[in-house]
Amino acid sequence: MASRLQIQGDESVSLLVTHSNIKSFSADVRFSLQMTVESVKEKLWRKCGTSVNSMCLELYDDTGAKISVLDDNLRQFGFYSPQDGYRLHVIDLDPSSATSGGWLEDTSLVEKYSISEEAYDKLGGTFRKFKEKLASQNPSILESKISDDYMEDLCANIKVGDRCEVELGEKRGVIKFVGRAESLAPGFWVGVQYDEPLGKHDGMVKGTRYFDCPPLHGAMVRPDKVKVGDYPERHHFEEDEI
Repeated sequence: MASRLQIQGDESVSLLVTHSNIKSFSADVRFSLQMTVESVKEKLWRKCGTSVNSMCLELYDDTGAKISVLDDNLRQFGFYSPQDGYRLHVIDLDPSSATSGGWLEDTSLVEKYSISEEAYDKLGGTFRKFKEKLASQNPSILESKISDDYMEDLCANIKVGDRCEVELGEKRGVIKFVGRAESLAPGFWVGVQYDEPLGKHDGMVKGTRYFDCPPLHGAMVRPDKVKVGDYPERHHFEEDEI
């Protein structure tokens, strides 16, 4: 069995990660061969939401054949001989998991709060009442002062596929959209797929799909909040080193 162990120095592999409950989830993730299986699960928990104790991992080669089940949390990942391009499949064993039932992908399954127009009009202190007050005091104050070309010049060096870092949290990811967004304010917007579930959606905003990404990985931000360049995915096992 010892011959299966393939750890030399601080090697790492890039694997395609899929999930049993989230069919749209697919991400290329790099893992150190020196990580324990438990550390691999902890890293995946941050990305897909399945808890470590409810996670079963299966390793498939590049032909789709299952190589092994990672059933020993204390073993180093390299023991299972993963190679670049292999697939690591996450199985969520918790029937009450947040990922089960499909509601992370199908928002129609989520019960939404609703209120009638008549009931809303009777409420005080609403944004509608605030706008009506502003309009009565200054009718021109609500007119749009943002042009359709707002921040277009900042998009000259931002391309789909670029790695990037977004201000306010230094969140990293990849550019998925650049352009005007009809369902948002005038001007140019940048769609980002974060490396971790730190976003607000899956690329669909107010009923319009601008790009595709896993749930809670997407964000639409202004170009001035985005820096493109050499911003590789952060590896949590590296952050723990001194």
